[in-house]
Amino acid sequence: MSEFRWGILGTGSIAKAFANDLSFAEGHLVAAVGSRSIETAQRFSDQFGGIPFGSYQSLVEQDLDGVYVATPHPFHCTNTLLALENGKPVLCEKPFSVNSKESAAMIAKAKEKNLLLVEAMWSRFLPHYRLVRELIQQGALGEIKFLYADHGQYLPAERHPRLHLPELAGGALLDLGIYPISLSYLIFGKPTKTTARASFTELGVDESTSMIFEYDKNRQANLHTTLSIKTPCTATIIGTKATLEIHGSFYTPTSMSLKHANGEVINYPKEYLGHGLREQAVEFAKLVREGKKESELMTLSDSQSIMETMDEIRKQIGLAYPFEN
Repeated sequence: MSEFRWGILGTGSIAKAFANDLSFAEGHLVAAVGSRSIETAQRFSDQFGGIPFGSYQSLVEQDLDGVYVATPHPFHCTNTLLALENGKPVLCEKPFSVNSKESAAMIAKAKEKNLLLVEAMWSRFLPHYRLVRELIQQGALGEIKFLYADHGQYLPAERHPRLHLPELAGGALLDLGIYPISLSYLIFGKPTKTTARASFTELGVDESTSMIFEYDKNRQANLHTTLSIKTPCTATIIGTKATLEIHGSFYTPTSMSLKHANGEVINYPKEYLGHGLREQAVEFAKLVREGKKESELMTLSDSQSIMETMDEIRKQIGLAYPFEN
């Protein structure tokens, strides 16, 4: 089988991590990289390969099997539409967009062009997340009643300025909170009621956000995110038969423990090499070759619904960005 030729749109840290992790995946090639400057693209190319291009337009005009959109999330919508308009299937970094209006436009364009579009919520494609789904489907946990998950990192403004700027859609929610939110969707689906509270930085983005998602049958998810401190970053899924603990950091390749009500414990050790970003690339290439238009592991309806829920959270906590109408 011929190599899958990737075009990487953007040259930041996540693009570098993606390109590096592709080295663990057989049959994947960084064929081209696009930046707003040829100098930046050339530096990326020198490290990871691929023909450098000094504009995103030039990149999407190349002969590529797929485009990985790795720009900051305020540009996800524009960059994804550009690639789709030029006939390229797109793997777009999380969060899928800044709001549900943008994500709806992205999905509509993909359907119009009959092209594959997948949100690069890389956790959904990892082996231990696949195991979580299997355990739930097998009924190993019984009826799931609660989920507790947190994602906190120490990301000060002097080292991570983008995360603190309203004009770049900064704050904990979109960058970090997306992980526990996406996990909650994997376990329970769309909440029937959402309650959120937050504290803010001096620049006006959320420093910490706490969320309660309510579901039918008295099921609940308690979620928290912050950029002010490193938290355990664990997730606990509690059912009537057993509790599944996903150890830190729950959204990365990690270990798990299944604790049954009778005291029996089954441990699932971490046996994964590399970052883990390649799993979404492998799945994406498979879908392209099969002619599929979305992934069952990260559906477009899930991506859209998550953005709608995040819109509701932002409305409740009063988080607005200056570029939104």
